[in-house]
Amino acid sequence: MTAILTTSLPLPLHSRGKVRDTYRLTDRELLMVSTDRISAFDVVLPTPIPDKGRVLNQLSASWFKETSGLVRNHLAPDQSIPSELLQGQPDLEQRSMRVMTAKPVMFECVVRGYISGSGWKDYQRTGSIAGEGLPPGLRESDRLPEPIFTPATKAMTGHDENISRAELAKRAGRELAQTLEGLSLSLYRFGAERALERGLILADTKFEFGWHDSEVILIDEVMTPDSSRFWDLEQYRPGGPQASFDKQYLRDYLEQLGWNKQPPAPPLPDEVVAGTSARYLEALRRFSVSYARGRV
Repeated sequence: MTAILTTSLPLPLHSRGKVRDTYRLTDRELLMVSTDRISAFDVVLPTPIPDKGRVLNQLSASWFKETSGLVRNHLAPDQSIPSELLQGQPDLEQRSMRVMTAKPVMFECVVRGYISGSGWKDYQRTGSIAGEGLPPGLRESDRLPEPIFTPATKAMTGHDENISRAELAKRAGRELAQTLEGLSLSLYRFGAERALERGLILADTKFEFGWHDSEVILIDEVMTPDSSRFWDLEQYRPGGPQASFDKQYLRDYLEQLGWNKQPPAPPLPDEVVAGTSARYLEALRRFSVSYARGRV
């Protein structure tokens, strides 16, 4: 299986993000292709993760369909891929989706149901997360009394910046801020319930939204191992790190290297690549999403 670091299609390139290449199909439709690139600490690593693009695409497509009753999303009604694009790229259908054009809302909408990662570090320093006060005495990985909304700026390059809900309202406007918070919390609660049914805890996740025909819609990806923390319910033991099916395994490896989290990122050894790929595939299996393994 060959990992895909960069795609090249006979279409105008609309944008190349950290993990996705997006091409223009028409004035109102784009083709979003999930590569096997992986980022950590907002830096793209030089080593791809086999199968990752297919996992992200197929899991996101499933969530987009499941959550369409909560909020409209950017999936185009017609998901067929032009046959001329498939020539020589048999896995393109598995790693791409047709989406409607939208103007991105330049904030990431993070919801945390458990205290972990940067939220845990923030709590240790301040007793709060992004300005949201929390009860004293919480342990790492504890469930929060209620899910909390902790937005961040969306940086096209460099690091995102965590901001408070009040700062979001100041920058985006109160009405939009309330809309983003309400939609994000509803989506998280839906996803957390579905995850528990499949033996997983959705500890936290981030959503991205955009404007389409004057309406706020869900875009990019939904509750994937790239944008979420998934823990094994049976192995859950608060008070420390948890067994996860996301890129925390990769972050932990990079943390022990002493890397300064600035480009260029270090290459990954084979065992870390295999371990990361296996965790992504397990998340997909747990959610019972049909996975088609293409040949390249």
